[in-house]
Amino acid sequence: MRRPWFQAALVLAGVAAGVWSAATAWAQQQPQIGIAAVTLSAAPYTFDTAEQHRLRVSIVARGLAHPFSLAFLPNGDALVTERGTRLRLIRNATGQGGAPVLEPDAIAGIPQTPAFRTGGLHEVALHPQFASNRLVYFSYNKAGAAGEAPNQRQSAVTLARARFDGKALTDVQELYTGDWSAGASGSRIAFAAGGLLYMTTGAPFGDQAQKPDSAYGKVLRLRDDGTVPMDNPFVGRAGTRPEIFSLGHRDQLGITVHQPSGAVLTAEHGPNGGDEINVILPGRNYGWPTFTFGRSYEGPRMSQTPLGPDTEQPLVLWIPSIAPTGLTFYTGDRFPAWKGNLFVGSARRGEIPRTGGLERVVFNDKLEELRRETLLTELHQRIRDVRQGPDGLLYVLTDEDDGALLRLEPAP
Repeated sequence: MRRPWFQAALVLAGVAAGVWSAATAWAQQQPQIGIAAVTLSAAPYTFDTAEQHRLRVSIVARGLAHPFSLAFLPNGDALVTERGTRLRLIRNATGQGGAPVLEPDAIAGIPQTPAFRTGGLHEVALHPQFASNRLVYFSYNKAGAAGEAPNQRQSAVTLARARFDGKALTDVQELYTGDWSAGASGSRIAFAAGGLLYMTTGAPFGDQAQKPDSAYGKVLRLRDDGTVPMDNPFVGRAGTRPEIFSLGHRDQLGITVHQPSGAVLTAEHGPNGGDEINVILPGRNYGWPTFTFGRSYEGPRMSQTPLGPDTEQPLVLWIPSIAPTGLTFYTGDRFPAWKGNLFVGSARRGEIPRTGGLERVVFNDKLEELRRETLLTELHQRIRDVRQGPDGLLYVLTDEDDGALLRLEPAP
């Protein structure tokens, strides 16, 4: 006999299949928009930018298949995830030890899953004491029962860690697994003080983001061994998952920690406009899907008011959307005029393909926005992640068939 949870999963899979089929049919009816695909040139680009001025952008490595996440090793090598599939190694990514080289073979040890939408590998992050313990953390959606629609499966968001010996991951441990879902999305990881780890999950469809017994549409707070801190806001509350730190989120494809204050910030996709940067506070509700600044993809508003009486308002808001991705605060010395600025990847602006770039947001010392600037739109690339390298420069990933790691540095 089928258990009740499995029957419910089949029902959810059917609902998700219907939503996905309707969205696909709507997309197929739309006119072809956007500009023609642009291939990055081998020669460096030079741009004028506000405050910092002359900026040089050059290709470190290319040939990545839709890279999603970037983590620098202490020696200047870089780990890069290819969305849903492989973990790659770029040796000498900073160029300090010689010319950068993308290793042709994937790093062994990543759990393999069948191909499905949002399935497989997402984020990679180093433990704060990586130099001594060699621990690498990664998130992925593991596969469950197949759905009725093509490329659909039940999935469960998963956090794992392993030791990296320079060539492969060993001693792989599954630290945390969420509930099975028919509509999960990507996830991101950030370490904070005290051995704590924050993890984003998405809930783009349905009302999972408001359900306290679901891990999706949340920011989760765990210890670095995957256990739940006893001071989490919902510990001991009946019917609520204790790992939940905040709820009411849609797709969160970026997370970072503001080191001076310890504030955790996430980048969240609205449905059609209403993209946000949020400061994550314990036990707070961020509104989705009841309240949103965005519209549906067909045009109507999704809520009569964008904020409810008990919902947190965003720190930064974009209308139209920018499809925000990875984000980081710049703390180095190579761009002195940009110190303390927040950088946010953008996959596209206003629903127009090939209009991605990099957002720069300037705050005061209270994390109140002063001004913002959009960079790299001339490249016409989907920017999927941005990180500060150990050399104090900025690096971004382009989410393309021939994805690239780009280096940003002051032009002479």
